[in-house]
Amino acid sequence: MLDTLDLSVSLDKDTYRSQMQALMIQLRSLQNACWEQGLTVVLVLEGWAAAGKGNLVKKLANCMDPRGFAVYPILEPSELEQQYPFLWRFWQKLPPTGNIGVFYHSWYTHVLEDRLFERVEGDQVLSHMRQINAFERQLTDDGVAIAKFWVHLSKPELKSRLKKYAKDPLDAWRVRPEDWKQQKKYHEYTALAEDMFIHTSTGPAPWTLVEGDCQRWARVKVLSHVAALMTEMLDRRQVAPPPIQLPPQSHLDPTEPNVLARVDLSRSLSDDEYKHQLKLEQIRLRKLQLKIHKHQIPVLAIFEGWDAAGKGGAIKRLTDTLDPRSYSVQPFAAPTDEEKARQYLWRFWRKLPTAGTIGIFDRSWYGRVLVERVEGFATDAEWRRAYKEINEFESQLVTAGYVLLKFWLHISPEEQLQRFQDREKDPFKQHKLTDEDWRNRDRWPLYEVAVNHALQRTHTPMAPWHSIAANDKYYARVTILQTFSNAVEQALESL
Repeated sequence: MLDTLDLSVSLDKDTYRSQMQALMIQLRSLQNACWEQGLTVVLVLEGWAAAGKGNLVKKLANCMDPRGFAVYPILEPSELEQQYPFLWRFWQKLPPTGNIGVFYHSWYTHVLEDRLFERVEGDQVLSHMRQINAFERQLTDDGVAIAKFWVHLSKPELKSRLKKYAKDPLDAWRVRPEDWKQQKKYHEYTALAEDMFIHTSTGPAPWTLVEGDCQRWARVKVLSHVAALMTEMLDRRQVAPPPIQLPPQSHLDPTEPNVLARVDLSRSLSDDEYKHQLKLEQIRLRKLQLKIHKHQIPVLAIFEGWDAAGKGGAIKRLTDTLDPRSYSVQPFAAPTDEEKARQYLWRFWRKLPTAGTIGIFDRSWYGRVLVERVEGFATDAEWRRAYKEINEFESQLVTAGYVLLKFWLHISPEEQLQRFQDREKDPFKQHKLTDEDWRNRDRWPLYEVAVNHALQRTHTPMAPWHSIAANDKYYARVTILQTFSNAVEQALESL
């Protein structure tokens, strides 16, 4: 693949100057169009050390408005970043809608340098490449334009440039020991790069191979491809038909199982049973928290359920005896403008707990296939593809060592009505009841279909759902604590 590139191609100075001038004017105009039409652009620059990537970035920066353009140089992950799944730090840097982000090196470091220097095992590399493909597809499905460039050098040119930089007092700092190791293992590194192309050059995010021995040629080729991609994506937006919005489904398909109907809502505990079991489970959980910290296990519990199903009360009993320095509770409501400007999973990646701590999400990414689906805040295409995106996300968390617990608190419509009426009468709980709660109750059949679909399509061996009978709050709270502790103990046993 790389050996088919003609590295002898070149451009004379006059041709280079005229083409670059035209490209820079074109790119500046395209940046304005991206801002106006809300097109986000992500550029990935990979290639050999001393391949001229830095100068490429400078040329791009010179023709861009810095208010909508950012460069993200990717260095070794910090101690904090190492406590998260490897894609976490890249999700943090995603540019908002209408902006252009350049990743100078990227998530591909994990399947190139780390692989060359045996920092990762072979099965990890394959897992990382699958996660990368899912990551890039999720972005492009959301309308992000991605261009990935590999700037290739011949072995003599690489050696010559490294020597030149090493002798220059102003450039010597740029030459790392790893760069010389790359040069010595030129053919091995080339083979790893080609393997990466095979696994990660996809329809939505293909690789562009750039002949880099002539820096003028490389700059023109990269900027030309960037301009062509932006033009194509902007044109698509103008001719794309409006999304079709189907009416909400109010009845479950009889060929599909009714997951909620299987929950035994008659389960209950007496006051004495509740107090006794709750105390035992909270002591058990407090001991487990120390082990979670000692073994640096990240734990994430998400709570979903009907309005007034008791999520808040269950979360309180879960955290009552925990050390507050080692857990966090994140409530999620409607997304902010900042969150709407990025792929919908972005706001949840930002709040993940670090290794050794417990994270509790009150509502979660399931809003995309529940409230956003029913209320029409997500298009049919968006919520339908979200099941796959959610399963990929949760698989990445579990693969990274997370203990992931998903709770759906289920109550009957009659129990919900009783709790609403009780809240109306209680001055200390009236604030919990809103007009939106009553409106959602009127749409119970629509939500019931959406919940059943969510539970069916995202119940996986790696991330199963726990449907909790919550008509009796005592039973629900104790069951949640037991399920939580059982999962943590199982994870500890597997260490």
